[in-house]
Amino acid sequence: MTRVRRWLPGLLLVSPSIVLIGVFVYGLLGWNFKVAMTDKHDEIAEIPGKFVGLENFASIWSEDRWGLSVRHSIVFTVVFVGGALVLGWLLAFLMEKGIRGEGGFRAIYLFPMAISFIATGVVWRWLMNSATGERAVGLNRLFHYLGLDFLQWQWFRDPDWGMAAMAVPAVWQMSGYIMALFLAGFRGVPEELREAARVDGCNEWQVYRRVILPMLRPVTLSALIILGHISLKVFDLVVAVSGKQIITDVPATFMWTAVFDAHDPAKGATIAAYIVLSVVIFIVPYLIWNARRGNR
Repeated sequence: MTRVRRWLPGLLLVSPSIVLIGVFVYGLLGWNFKVAMTDKHDEIAEIPGKFVGLENFASIWSEDRWGLSVRHSIVFTVVFVGGALVLGWLLAFLMEKGIRGEGGFRAIYLFPMAISFIATGVVWRWLMNSATGERAVGLNRLFHYLGLDFLQWQWFRDPDWGMAAMAVPAVWQMSGYIMALFLAGFRGVPEELREAARVDGCNEWQVYRRVILPMLRPVTLSALIILGHISLKVFDLVVAVSGKQIITDVPATFMWTAVFDAHDPAKGATIAAYIVLSVVIFIVPYLIWNARRGNR
């Protein structure tokens, strides 16, 4: 009875949050998977749809647009995650060395994160305008003024590497946040460990390689999880930059057109389910690793 009295007040305190999460998160996820396993390919409410199991999950792979959106998502994820990690680490490394006006630089680097992806997309849509020559604007105009016309590019309209260009605004926006994570990791390494490594004969490069970088693995993993789940469900940035075009199609925009343009709830729910599963692949291993690390 004493144990019940100890945890009952806490349970009552968090019970509203538990109920809301259960209904509006897991309940709606369950409803989405239920719709994805039906043949409800029409928005008419009176037609509930028959259970078809995993048929929709298999048949969608025969659509060229789905395969194209998955490839685009992979390219975007690789460029976005890799670019933000590298740039964020480099900025943190430079800041960790100690520079004048560090607080101002931190504010400048972190400022893009305060902007929504919609606002970022609107600005970068102009910067990445594909017009060339005298009609060029944005970055292509800058290259023209500098006499670097060979650097002019179609940007997100390029049929092969357009999604790599689409990741540039995302890298610009999130690299400051990743810098803050790595900078906290750098500052969390005790100075005594660095001095001990130097006393043992390590040069500065070996200190970072043997001492500091291994201690940044948890920070790197956290940054990878954060960036990965953002990239897999990206929607607002793509729509703000290019709109709902096939050339920049990703699963989230395909889901939107399937539900609201093609009026196909089952297909839209199937795509949404795949997005959820892809995010789970990123997050669940991290949660398991974190739980095991906490139990040590």
